[in-house]
Amino acid sequence: MRRKRQVIRLSSLFLAAVLLLGMLPVGTLAATSKEIQKELDALEEKNKAIQSEINAIRSQYDANFDDMSSIVEQKGVIDQEIGLLSTKIENTNQQIAAHSQLIADTQDQLEAAQTELDELSNAHRERIRVMEEHGNLTYWQVIFEANSFMDLLDRLTMMQEISEADRKRIEQMRIVSDIVIATRMNLESEKTELETVRQSLEADQVTLEEKRQESDKLLYELEKKSEEFEILLAQSEELQDGLMQEIAKKEKELSNAKYNEELARLAMQGQNPPSNATWVCPVSDYRLSSPFGMRKHPVLGYSRMHNGIDMAAASGTPIYATRAGTVTTASYQAGGAGNYVSINHGDGFASIYMHMTNYVVSKGQTVSQGQLIGYVGSTGLSTGPHLHFGISYAGTYVNPLAYIY
Repeated sequence: MRRKRQVIRLSSLFLAAVLLLGMLPVGTLAATSKEIQKELDALEEKNKAIQSEINAIRSQYDANFDDMSSIVEQKGVIDQEIGLLSTKIENTNQQIAAHSQLIADTQDQLEAAQTELDELSNAHRERIRVMEEHGNLTYWQVIFEANSFMDLLDRLTMMQEISEADRKRIEQMRIVSDIVIATRMNLESEKTELETVRQSLEADQVTLEEKRQESDKLLYELEKKSEEFEILLAQSEELQDGLMQEIAKKEKELSNAKYNEELARLAMQGQNPPSNATWVCPVSDYRLSSPFGMRKHPVLGYSRMHNGIDMAAASGTPIYATRAGTVTTASYQAGGAGNYVSINHGDGFASIYMHMTNYVVSKGQTVSQGQLIGYVGSTGLSTGPHLHFGISYAGTYVNPLAYIY
């Protein structure tokens, strides 16, 4: 009966130890690759939406730029037309000024001719008047006072020649006067036509100036739109840059998750997943008293999985952290691990140290590789001083000898 109670007691201790080992924190993954892939897909969809928005803004920006180029080209044509009109107006003004000068010159000629005509007429009248005053000369007197027929002819011829010469001179002066008057009239007519042309050119210039002002206003509005598009484009591209960084981060997380899942799969299949980290031996001067794997428990007497290695060493031998990490447990378990410490190394790996006489770290503490965490003892379910040292990956225990040498 006493032996039966002992077996029941040992069985209870065994079950408690199994439950304890199953509850020990050994490190878990934050998210599965499927969960990360969903997040990544959502980010990709968001990136597509942003890219569509960027493409739309760029399309509007390009169209606006084309409009600006067209307006600039139109302004160039208008400026050229205004320049040509200014040249035409200047030439027309010069022609008008030249005609004004010519008109003034013809007026001077006309006035000179009129003066000469008046002087000639006056001289002719004066000669007749003098002849009449001094000799009471009349045509009848010339006829009746002639001494002979030859004298009469001579007198008549003289008067006729004087009259004819004055008449021709007067006629020539009248002809010149008429020519000057006709020339002036033509010049005035041409000047009037030039004035009309200038007014038309000036009206066209005003119209072009209005068009240029409209073009300047439209160009200003398009430039403002262009600046707005540039701001929107910069904001969207900045948002996309941030999103692409997040996508790159998620892709890295996905790659790590898949890698970790593959390591976990290897661990579940009894294989030892590779580690890029350096591990150090937790104790020195030890003897491997029990390897990793199935064994007959030295106390319980049953065959069961030994999820670590037993490293026999003198009581009080220092125990060091095999890698840097965060202490997740620093506690005591009666009839099982005794005083034990577990450390999460942050890459899916965790390590556990059992049967200490005492530990010198606390839960939540960050420890460095090789830092003292406790001393070898025989607390809990133990047959003598030793360190039970275990390594797990993603919750599955692996052979510690694959990592420490």
